[in-house]
Amino acid sequence: MALTYNRKPKSERRKELEKLANISEILGLLIETHRGKDWIFGEMKKKRLHLSVKKTMSVNEILKSCPADFISHLLNSLKGDDFDSFASIPVLTRTYHWFYTDLVGSSDPEITTKDQARKVWVLTELIGRTDTFKQRDVRADVMQITGDGMVIGFSDSPEKPLHLAMELHKALSKYNQSRKEKEKIHIRIGMDTGPVYFVKDLTGKDNFWGPGIITARRIMDLARPMQILASSRIANDIRKLSPENKSVIHNAGTCTIKHNEKLSLFNIYGDGWGNKREPLNKIEEKTTDIGQNQTKFLFPRVEVHLDVSDSKKMKTHHTWLWHIVNIREIPIEQVSYFIGGDIPKDFADTNVSIKDEDNNKLKIVSVNINKPLTKEFLVKLEKPIKQNQKRRFLKLEYDWEEPERKFIYTLASECKKFKYVFTIPKGVEVKNRILKVDPATRAKVHASPPANIRYLDDKTEITWQASNLHAYDTYQFEW
Repeated sequence: MALTYNRKPKSERRKELEKLANISEILGLLIETHRGKDWIFGEMKKKRLHLSVKKTMSVNEILKSCPADFISHLLNSLKGDDFDSFASIPVLTRTYHWFYTDLVGSSDPEITTKDQARKVWVLTELIGRTDTFKQRDVRADVMQITGDGMVIGFSDSPEKPLHLAMELHKALSKYNQSRKEKEKIHIRIGMDTGPVYFVKDLTGKDNFWGPGIITARRIMDLARPMQILASSRIANDIRKLSPENKSVIHNAGTCTIKHNEKLSLFNIYGDGWGNKREPLNKIEEKTTDIGQNQTKFLFPRVEVHLDVSDSKKMKTHHTWLWHIVNIREIPIEQVSYFIGGDIPKDFADTNVSIKDEDNNKLKIVSVNINKPLTKEFLVKLEKPIKQNQKRRFLKLEYDWEEPERKFIYTLASECKKFKYVFTIPKGVEVKNRILKVDPATRAKVHASPPANIRYLDDKTEITWQASNLHAYDTYQFEW
């Protein structure tokens, strides 16, 4: 009688051999990755795999009881080829108060790598010496070096980024005093409150990234050298906490960032620290010299006189002369003025005075804006300006320091003749430059015709005249 053998097909035998080979490789990888039965049971739970296995069984016995496709999954996971498992990575979000800073000009090719590294080291050292950094919560706060700067997330108080920025600026000011220009350190700072995600990096350490830190970085990118900018989110919170905070936090308007997103920003500065200039990418708002309900008028003639009385502080006496014609039926009874300067000033210290053609001193009925760098106020006329009435005249005078040595003027309406006169004490070196500014793009070109300059016995005088200017024409006068 012939014997017959029930042999399995070659394909099945090949699969069994492949499974055994995979199990052998898994056993080695489990040892290398310090994993065991608990990890295998966890993977079974994720895959909802129900088998008749017990924890008392050996790893080899458990693996032999598993189907081939699950064995392949385990092997891929151990080798890092199981991309589906990425979805199960635990991701946590937390909200922090962010301080983001970096060096200005660190990529300058004229600065040696050694000098750049020294500046990074000094910046890090000065941050480490501040009281705010020393008193941080080392268990809850987070920090990351960004190459030429640093980002710190404070977990408790939104005031900490403010205090750190103030301390760092004062420390840098002291440090820079005794340094050559190329050795001085200039930074920019951005602040925001927002959430980030925490994930493990390759070393198993928590790493963070997300909306909070991204926005703080983009705010910092809008800052000029030695400027501190903050989002309205964090600024509005810390302004309410103390009068001292409110006095150094100034509205900086709206700026555009990546993807044309708009951010309302605040500029933080005080006596001897910070930078009060407008941030980059600011969206300019159109302003007029006359209130919006009184724009139906013409200027037959406008004159702007700037007289520098103190050349060290650039204290300047401003005089605006308006000849006005009302071209609407409704009489003009009130006039709105908008003025500004380079240093913070209270309205009472500007010495504002307005007179009409009869030398009547006009009354200021309300001050709509009394910000450190800008003022807007409403003036009541002694006699209303009627339609097409001739020889109506207004004269505004005020004092403001202009250390940046420039003045910007925007026409509120059509102007037939415009005259600019600037004087400064003799002996002060001046540059005679007048630029026309595009209100939309802020692009600047040299104005035509060129200005005239005269050197008199006691002063230098610059005069510029133009005809037939249009509403919203803007000019920047520099000296």
